[in-house]
Amino acid sequence: MTATRRPLLFLCSALLLQLLAGCAVGPDYVKPAMELPSDYREAAPWTTAQPAAADDQSQWWTSFQDPVLNDLVDQANLANQTIAQSEAQYREALALADAARAGLTPTVSAGAATSRARSSGAVATAHSVSLSSSWVPDLWGGVRRSVEAGDASARASGDDLAAARLSIQSSLVQDYVQLRALDMQSALYARTTAAYQRSLQLVNSQYREGVALRSDLALAENQLAAAEAEALDLHAQRAQLEHAIAVLTGQPPAKLQIAALPADAGLRLTVPAIPATLPAQLLERRPDIAAAERRVAAANANIGVARAAWFPALSLSAGGGYSNSAMADLFNTPSRIWSLGAALSQTLFDGGLRKANDAQAIAAYDVTVASYKQTVLSAFQEVEDNLATLSVLDAEIAKQQQATDAAKLAQELALKQYRAGTATYLTVVTAQATTLAGERTVASLLSRRLVASAALITGLGGNWHAPTL
Repeated sequence: MTATRRPLLFLCSALLLQLLAGCAVGPDYVKPAMELPSDYREAAPWTTAQPAAADDQSQWWTSFQDPVLNDLVDQANLANQTIAQSEAQYREALALADAARAGLTPTVSAGAATSRARSSGAVATAHSVSLSSSWVPDLWGGVRRSVEAGDASARASGDDLAAARLSIQSSLVQDYVQLRALDMQSALYARTTAAYQRSLQLVNSQYREGVALRSDLALAENQLAAAEAEALDLHAQRAQLEHAIAVLTGQPPAKLQIAALPADAGLRLTVPAIPATLPAQLLERRPDIAAAERRVAAANANIGVARAAWFPALSLSAGGGYSNSAMADLFNTPSRIWSLGAALSQTLFDGGLRKANDAQAIAAYDVTVASYKQTVLSAFQEVEDNLATLSVLDAEIAKQQQATDAAKLAQELALKQYRAGTATYLTVVTAQATTLAGERTVASLLSRRLVASAALITGLGGNWHAPTL
C-alpha cells in the first residue's frame, strides 16, 4: 500500500466509525400516555391555581403560622435519617451515572519495568517504559443507552429524595397537628373535670341533707373518675406523638419536649388557603410521579443496552515506549517500540442468553410503565379524597358546633332542674356527657381539617416543582 493511500484509508475508517457511532439501537424514549381528567371531581369549592402558584412559598408548612412547627420541620430537614438515606442514595446514583459515562472514552495507562535474568550462562538486563491506550468504540449505541439509563436513574433518585423530604415534612406536620388537638382536648378535660368536681360537691351536699339519693352520688363519683381516666389516656397519646416527632427530627424521644399550649389557646394553627392545581399540572408537581416516569425512561434505555449485545464489538489498541538493556540508552531513538491493533468479535452462540436479556429488558420496561400509571392514579385518588374531606368539613364543624351549643344549654337547664328538684341527676349526667362528646367532636373535626389540609398540600406536590420531565 502506497504512502499516499494510507492517510486516505485512515480518514475513511475514521469517518465510518463516526457514522456508526451516530446511531443507537433500541427504541427512542417516548413518555407513556395517560388519559387525564380536565378537572377534579371534588374541586367545586376550590379555585384553580396558576401553574407556579404553589412555588411562591418555598416552605409550605409555614402557612400554618406556628413558630414551633417551623422549627421542628427545619430540624427534620437537617437531621432526619430517612432523608439522609435518600440523599446518600442520590449521590450513589450520580456516581453510577458517571461510571457509565466513562465507557465512552478510551482507557490510557502508563508503565515502567526493569528486570535482570540469567539464561544459558548469560545475564541479561532489560529496562522499559510504555504508554498504552485501548478503546471500544460505541458503534451501536449500547454505551450511550447505558449512560441514558444511568442519567434517568440518577434523576429518579433525586426525585425520590424530594419525595422522601416531602413525606417526612407531611408526617411531622400531621403529627404536630394531632398533638395540638390533644392539647386542646386536655384543656377541655381540665375544664370538664373541674365542672364535674363542682357537681360532685353539690350532689354530696344534697345527699348529706337527705335531698339526693345515694345513686345520684354514685353517678357523680363515677362521672368524675371516668373523665379523669380519659384525661390520663390523652396524656399517653400525646407522649406517643411527641416521641414520633422526635424521631422525625432525628433525635431520641427523651431529648424532645414540646410544651403544652395554655388552656385557653385553642389549636393556634391557621388553616391554609389551598388552591387546587389542574390535573395535568399534578404530573409536573409530584416528585413520586416524576421518579416513576424517569424509571420508565431508564428501563427504555436498558432495552437498547440489551439490543447492542446482538452486534459485533470492535476494540482498538495502541501503545508505545522505550526498551533497552542499558538504562543510559533507554530513551535513544533505536530503543523506541510501538504497536497498533484492532479486533472484531461477534458472539455466535450463547445458549439464548441475549434473547433472554432482551425479553427481560422489555418486561422490566412494562413493569415501570404500569408502576408509573398506578402512581399517577393513586396521586389523583389522594387529591380527590382530601378535596372531598375538606369540602364538607367546614359545614360539618359548623353543624357540630351548633349541636354542642344546644347540648351546653341542655346541660345548664338540667342542672337548674336538678337543683329545683324537678329532674334526677341521671338527666344531668346525660346532658354533661352529651356536651363533652360534642366538644371532643368539634376538636377532632378541627384537627381533621388541618391534617387534611397538610395532606392536600403534599398531595399536590408541596413546594416541589419540576420544570421539565
